Amino acid sequence: MEKKNSLLSLLNLLPLAIRNFLELSTQYSGLLKVILIFCVIGVLSWVLTPSAVALTQIKLSNISYHECPQELAQGAVTSGTTMAANCFIVTGKAQNGTNKTVYDADIFGRIYDANNDSVMQNRTRLGSIDEIPPGDSDFELRISVPANQPLPLKLKQFKAAGFGAQVRK
Repeated sequence: MEKKNSLLSLLNLLPLAIRNFLELSTQYSGLLKVILIFCVIGVLSWVLTPSAVALTQIKLSNISYHECPQELAQGAVTSGTTMAANCFIVTGKAQNGTNKTVYDADIFGRIYDANNDSVMQNRTRLGSIDEIPPGDSDFELRISVPANQPLPLKLKQFKAAGFGAQVRK
């Protein structure tokens, strides 16, 4: 008998529970809609985000130099002065280990003369490479060295870093 009474009392409470649930769901329906909209926006922004344009490191190897052809070397001066300068072309291989083309890669390195004095004081950025396809490719870079610096030059710590998409136009 007791079980029957407790079951009956539960059945009597059921309409009250349903009514309370419906009241709460209408009160919070606006909040639920806002939460749902934010969830959809979050998922869409995660799915539709463009790939990051981060720096890609490029390994430079087989670095060497030779004098510029006469038409390039004529009238060469060092930057910021009218001191006579020697013109050189630095060449090497750029190794792009990614499967995408790298754009606007800056070349960094140190150049010393025969006495181990820096040829380009306070400057490690030497130039840039516009485009480096995947794999190995050749590059060259023109530099001007003050004419009073003794040869041969020593090229050290060369590296490059560029972007997965064009940055400069």
